[in-house]
Amino acid sequence: QVQLVESGGGSVQPGGALRLSCGASGFAMENYAIAWFRQAPGKEREGVSCITRGDEPKYYLDSMKGRFTVSRDNVKNTVYLQMNALNPEDTAVYYCAAARGGINWCSTVSARYSYWGQGTQVSVSL
Repeated sequence: QVQLVESGGGSVQPGGALRLSCGASGFAMENYAIAWFRQAPGKEREGVSCITRGDEPKYYLDSMKGRFTVSRDNVKNTVYLQMNALNPEDTAVYYCAAARGGINWCSTVSARYSYWGQGTQVSVSL
């Protein structure tokens, strides 16, 4: 059974950091492009970042560049999203998703992804 599980969410103050993890079971993540999405209350889901099967290139939403870093550990079958300098606008449920694609492909379009995790809450406030 294919399953993705996110972890690492929580509550932090502005300027704080969190590292989200996306673990997989039932398939090898190294064969998939992985993306992170988020959905804030009352807003549509948006693509945050993605990482290709080949590890590079990686893509980030403009507002995340320089603050967020996506990486993968194929031995642990896990993808990470390191989030630094968090601000209240980053408050959302964060999801990881997996999709088949070429070695240099990934996308932040949600419709391209077949497998999804259940999400982890990130809250940034004073």
